[in-house]
Amino acid sequence: MDEHDHACCAPRRETSGEGAGGDQDAEEAIVRPAAADGASTEDMVRLGGSFLMGTEDVDGFPQDREGPVREVDLPPFWIDKLAVTNARWAEFAEATGYCTEAEQAGWTFVFAGLLPDDFEPTRGIANAPWWRQVMGGDWRHPEGPHSDLDGRLDHPVVHVSWNDAKAFCTWAGGRLPHEAEWEMAARGGLVQARFPWGDELEPGGAHAMNVWQGTFPNHNTGADGWLGTCPVDAFEPNGHGLMNTSGNVWEWCADRFDRQTRTIRGGSYLCHASYCNRYRVAARSFNTPDSSTGNMGFRLARDAR
Repeated sequence: MDEHDHACCAPRRETSGEGAGGDQDAEEAIVRPAAADGASTEDMVRLGGSFLMGTEDVDGFPQDREGPVREVDLPPFWIDKLAVTNARWAEFAEATGYCTEAEQAGWTFVFAGLLPDDFEPTRGIANAPWWRQVMGGDWRHPEGPHSDLDGRLDHPVVHVSWNDAKAFCTWAGGRLPHEAEWEMAARGGLVQARFPWGDELEPGGAHAMNVWQGTFPNHNTGADGWLGTCPVDAFEPNGHGLMNTSGNVWEWCADRFDRQTRTIRGGSYLCHASYCNRYRVAARSFNTPDSSTGNMGFRLARDAR
């Protein structure tokens, strides 16, 4: 697969593997809060039943195995309306002392366009030099040690691996959504539409998601209002009440994409029609479970009883 095909999907650590870098065994080491089993579903949506999953769109990516279109029947489940925020993650970190894989490694991947002009030279990805290895970058410091979460507590937490996200979900009394659950929720009740709101990229000429505007990777006009992440409740909800299932950040799902990687869905603020239109609801990509970047987050799901 051409590296450029997954340029917006984020680079991968070399140490691929479940628990690489320190999974901390989410099922055992993370103590659930006393009320986890009866956790509130106030900010979640209950879904289930049948829907048509996948696509055979000509502008899809055959190597991503987006198709064929097939009917999937799902048991009832709950899923968050919003991606997990920096504020929610901070509560988890304070309650458990959890240290993310990026914190343990001492570095993470940051999009070069978000670094200051005078930022020290860093290693880049050979075929995607806009991704930089930033020492001291983590969820508290999204662009490196010089940055913080000021004004971003309502933005999605980033620089969390699949292993990290799984640990949070266990602590919160939930789990990561299965890929089919995620897609059903993201579609908002529409049948085979390209986006959560329909088939038009900018309905009525208005921006409906946070994706790249301009010429990638050198010029982002910010026409949609954002250059990096945006608040999790920015833009209008879909028919199920979920927000930002297209654009903003990729979201980890429970499923394997292949033997060594896990699926991510939804696209991010780096996606653009010119090279990576994976902000479509049927689009999918992948990363290794120990990888962390500035454009990957997640949302919580629970079984419905």
